Amino acid sequence: MNWDERHEIKAERRRARGAVSNRTGRFEQQEKLRVHDGWDLPEPMPAFRTEVREERPRSVINYIRSPDLPFDRTLNPYRGCEHGCIYCFARPTHAYLGLSPGLDFETQLVARPEAPQVLARALRKPSYRVAPIAIGTNTDPYQPIERDHGVMRACLKVLQAFNHPVAIVTKGTLIERDLDILAPMAARGLVRVGVSVTTLDARLARRMEPRVPSPKRRLATIRALTGAGVPVRVMTSPIVPMLNDHEIEALLEAGKNAGADAASWIMLRLPLEVSALFQEWLQAHFPQRAARIMARLREMHGGQDYDAQWGRRMRGQGPYAEMIAARFKTAARRLGLDCKQPALRCDLFQPPPRKGDQLSLF
Repeated sequence: MNWDERHEIKAERRRARGAVSNRTGRFEQQEKLRVHDGWDLPEPMPAFRTEVREERPRSVINYIRSPDLPFDRTLNPYRGCEHGCIYCFARPTHAYLGLSPGLDFETQLVARPEAPQVLARALRKPSYRVAPIAIGTNTDPYQPIERDHGVMRACLKVLQAFNHPVAIVTKGTLIERDLDILAPMAARGLVRVGVSVTTLDARLARRMEPRVPSPKRRLATIRALTGAGVPVRVMTSPIVPMLNDHEIEALLEAGKNAGADAASWIMLRLPLEVSALFQEWLQAHFPQRAARIMARLREMHGGQDYDAQWGRRMRGQGPYAEMIAARFKTAARRLGLDCKQPALRCDLFQPPPRKGDQLSLF
């Protein structure tokens, strides 16, 4: 990839953001470029600010059929994510909104305030068949805007009322606010949480995940969750060659010491627009390593930046991928993090009675 400065946004305009550009999404017919107009007049450009708009969804449960995933349905309280993780594989979804997977993904956010009501209606349908709902697999439900909008908490209240199982993935420490809901659900076998800790290096974390709580703070969240009886899996994801791959054992040990009872890992994925965005980021922050990092990634994906084949997309192939898998397996076994977590309970599911409903005689 050729580094094109016309796409780069000045650092002062993207302070505390992950992407360094705002490239046009793949569905747009015209591309926007920043060019000099020939005049010597100063023309300051505003900084990128977080903006939130609302969406009224007709449905919120997304059914998926990916054979390499342990769940078949997801829920997303928000579109876009202010955390700004440069490696986020959900970035290309912003192109469906006519927005850029770059800085727009981090700043042009969509909240879904009616999601709890839509969820409740879906769960009451006679045709609904219960299975764990995964939340946080696309964008983080505990990103900063949740503090003001509270869509995730409202959805959790619905799931609690229905005794519906849920698996949550997050980097956000705001999940601690919802322990009053999560702890009782965990006691009934209805919830488990995955907390992503990408690196223990606070400086690297700030570059890769600019608005995510620090690694130390995330480990404290694991302690808070497990201390309340909520089972937690530490997620050492993504593994990036020559950036955080040397930390696998230390990350697992830190997660174990914080109370995690299981662990998982995923190799860096670069689908669609994420590849160009990540390479721009490498050139801005790690130019000396950029070529070697990309060479290693392509080595694992048959010479491509990314291979989307099921079973290979999250692990890669070849000697390096096998070495990472072996190191993870060995460390997880040594720490007792290789055990399979118990299945979430589905037998407790029951729509709560509503005013005016005919009650059972028995």
